[in-house]
Amino acid sequence: MKTYDVVIVGAGVIGLSVAWQLARRSSLRIAVLEKGAAVGEGSTGASSAICRVRYSVDETLLLARDGVNAYRHWSAYTGLRNPVAQFHQDGVLWMPGGDRSWADAEQQRMQGFGVAAEVLDDAEIAERFPALSTCTLAPDLETGEEHDCEGGSRNLFEVEGGYVDPMAAARDLVEACRNAGVELRFRTEVAGIDVAGGRVQGVSLTNGEMLGTPLVINAAGPWCNRLFHMVGLELPWTLVPTRIQVMYRDRPDSLQGHIPVTADLAGGIYFRTQNNGQQLVVGSVREEDEREAVANPDDFRTETDEDFEVLNLHVLHHRLPALPYSGRVRGYCGLYTTNLQDVHPIVGPTAIDGFWVANGFSGHGFKLAPAIGSMLAQALTGERRDFDTAVPPSFLGVDREPIGLASKNVLA
Repeated sequence: MKTYDVVIVGAGVIGLSVAWQLARRSSLRIAVLEKGAAVGEGSTGASSAICRVRYSVDETLLLARDGVNAYRHWSAYTGLRNPVAQFHQDGVLWMPGGDRSWADAEQQRMQGFGVAAEVLDDAEIAERFPALSTCTLAPDLETGEEHDCEGGSRNLFEVEGGYVDPMAAARDLVEACRNAGVELRFRTEVAGIDVAGGRVQGVSLTNGEMLGTPLVINAAGPWCNRLFHMVGLELPWTLVPTRIQVMYRDRPDSLQGHIPVTADLAGGIYFRTQNNGQQLVVGSVREEDEREAVANPDDFRTETDEDFEVLNLHVLHHRLPALPYSGRVRGYCGLYTTNLQDVHPIVGPTAIDGFWVANGFSGHGFKLAPAIGSMLAQALTGERRDFDTAVPPSFLGVDREPIGLASKNVLA
């Protein structure tokens, strides 16, 4: 029987980040098990991979800041001379609509944590991002009726925000992990976790193989509940695989100038460019679009719904008035693992000795992944390295109280 110091279940961006953070500071024997045939077949592959720092809770903001810092300095972080992934520093623009005080307050808060942020008014938006309307009114989502737009906006701009290709980042992490001696095993599904006397002893695979280990980390994303069941662990958290829709379309020549990553809080959407600015990717930030539970994460509808496309295109046209109504719209769906209690993950040890978790990221996983890996690696090894976070593990601990939030959506 092969033995390891750590077995990580799930080779998405979370599992790979944990493996890399452990490997870069220790000589632990680490195996990452992935039931898929290749990297990115779970939530990571469908991520919009937006790297923004602004969050409602200060500790989450710090985790995002530390995670995005790793993406911004990806070669130094991964140790790869020529990584595939590149950080696209398009900036992140938050448009709060009619709230004229929100952006100034958030700018001051973020600057207090060393995050570069600006407040842009109508004139500054028109100069820097001419394709964007600064209308402060929300579009009518019931009838689609047009209105006379009102200006006077105050918008928050994260200067160093942007996005990364999630598949490229995952492939880089695979290479970094392998360079550090981590064993990655694809097409490898866990059948059971051996627990004796309240302590993890090993893992059994569906091919009949047994792996000995004193530590299993559940980074299985939407499949995490299967592992909880294997060890008989009941948690006070409800983690639900949730279908999330994203659509994209070609960017026409009529949209001039730079388009930043944009969070349209009034309209309830986000959008960014991709493929060197030639396409627009659009998703929803409304809570009602993050509630479609999926019973089986191996079997769910992967095409977008027509009503989702119509509604969100209406909002997109309101924010980008020069966007023509012609052009093909395509879409895809991925899965969040939504923590219904507070849309924050649970991270760290559980009541079962040697069974740790990193689950329930609720759409925040990609940007937080390097910091989450750092948090777990520090807790397990006691060693610190560059790119580490100072947020304590207790903030996301399994035994914490739910975090109080005004709204429970991907922008919380």
